[in-house]
Amino acid sequence: MTVSFDDVFSGARVLITGHTGFKGAWLSTWLISLGAKVCGYSREVPTTPSLFDLAGLSGEVDHHIGDIRDLERLRATVRAFRPDFVFHLAAQAIVSVSYRDPLDTITSNVTGTANVLEVLREVDWRCTAVIITSDKCYDNVEWVWGYRETDALGGKDIYSGSKGAAELIFRSYYHSFFKGRNHPVRLATARAGNVIGGGDWAADRIVADCIRAWGEGRVVEIRSPAATRPWQHVLEPLSGYLTLARALAASQAQDGESYNFGPRAEQNRTVVDLIGDLGRIWGLGSDAEAYRTTGNIPFHEASLLKLNCDKALLDLNWEANLKYEECIALTGSWYRRVLKGGEQALAVTLEQIAGFNALAAERRRTWASAG
Repeated sequence: MTVSFDDVFSGARVLITGHTGFKGAWLSTWLISLGAKVCGYSREVPTTPSLFDLAGLSGEVDHHIGDIRDLERLRATVRAFRPDFVFHLAAQAIVSVSYRDPLDTITSNVTGTANVLEVLREVDWRCTAVIITSDKCYDNVEWVWGYRETDALGGKDIYSGSKGAAELIFRSYYHSFFKGRNHPVRLATARAGNVIGGGDWAADRIVADCIRAWGEGRVVEIRSPAATRPWQHVLEPLSGYLTLARALAASQAQDGESYNFGPRAEQNRTVVDLIGDLGRIWGLGSDAEAYRTTGNIPFHEASLLKLNCDKALLDLNWEANLKYEECIALTGSWYRRVLKGGEQALAVTLEQIAGFNALAAERRRTWASAG
C-alpha cells in the first residue's frame, strides 16, 4: 500500500471549484482515490467530450452547477458542505477566449476569486484553501530565467491581466481580513502553466487540438512552431497543490504565501518537438502527417515563459516528479488507450495516478512514501 500526503485527505471534506474542467476532474479523481469526500462547484461541463463525463464523476462527487460569480449560491454551497479544504480552480482559462470575451474573462477570474475569498472570510470553522491562478500572472518580459514569486505581476493581454489581478485581490483580502486575526482559514496561492495530460479537449490547447485533428484524419495547424514551453503533466502541479494544502493545514508558515509549481528547466521543448513526440505515440509515421504551420496568428502569444520553483523546494520540499519523456508518454498513452483502445477513462486515469504515486515514492518525493 502507498500512503500519500500523510493521509491528511482521507475522510476529509474537500470543495473544488471548477471540478468539471480538465485539472478539476484529475484533482477530483485523485482526491477520491485518497479517500476524500469531494464537493464540486462549476458553471458547466466545459467541453464535449470531457474527462468529467467520460469518467462518470458526476456520480462520484457532490456535484453542484453554479457560476463562481453567483456569490449567494457559492456561499450556500460552502456553508452546507463545510469543507476542510478548498481548491479554487474555477476560471475562464483559455487565452483566445479572453480576446473574444474580455469581460467574461475578467469577471470570472477576478470577481470569481473575490467571491471565493469573501465566502472564506465568513467561515467560522477550521479550513485550508489553495487559490490557483496561473504562471500568466507575471509581467512577462520573456527573459531566459524563471519567474520568482516576488517578481512583478502584470500582463499585456486580458487573460494575463486577469490572473495578475486575481493575485492582487488575494493579497488585499489576506492582509485585510486574515493575517494576524486568528482566523480559522489558512490560505495561499499556487501558480502553474502549460499543463498537459489525458482528457483535455479545451479549445486552442495544443494537445487537445492535435487529438481532435488526428482523430478526424487531419493534420493539426499550428501558429508558433518555435515557441518554447516548460511542458508538465497535469499530475505535477496537482501534487504541488496537495502538498501546499497539507503544509498549510499543519502550520501557519505558508499562510498568505504564493508558490510556483513547474517542471525542471531541461523540460523546455518547442511546440514542434511536443507534436512530433505525441504523434509518434498516437501512431503517425511522420511530421507531415502530424502538423502544418499556418500564418494565421490572431493574437499575441509569448514565446518563452518559465517558473523558478526554488521556493516550493525550500519551503515544501516539493519538486517535479516526471521527466519530459514520461510526461509525453502518459499523455499520449491516455488518449490512445481511451480513444483508440476503448479502455475506460476512469480506470486509465486511476492507473496513471497510481503509477505517478509509485514513481514518486521510488524517487523519494516527500508527499509519497511507501508504507
